[in-house]
Amino acid sequence: MKKFNIKDLKFDALGLIPAIIQDYRTAEVLMLGFMNAISLRRTLKLGKTCFWSRKRLEYWIKGKTSGNYQFVKSIFYDCDMDALLIKVRQVGVACHTGNRSCFYRKIK
Repeated sequence: MKKFNIKDLKFDALGLIPAIIQDYRTAEVLMLGFMNAISLRRTLKLGKTCFWSRKRLEYWIKGKTSGNYQFVKSIFYDCDMDALLIKVRQVGVACHTGNRSCFYRKIK
């Protein structure tokens, strides 16, 4: 099997790849963020999730200001190599609204 290389991932036209963040124990989907090659490398180096903010156009480490860190347990990529699944140990809540998960609203 070929060794993994970040350059093999299929980033979009803006250089981003979606990253689904999941609780490693419960499998609960906590949030969706976007990474570029640099933020993915930072995530791998720090062991904490690091994203690219499409709104603020800057890097951010989840929890740096809130204390609600996500400690990386494992990272997977899908069969098309255009999406990531990152299993984490969540400290505190994942959503900026104060909810455990960003996916707390249901379409009825």
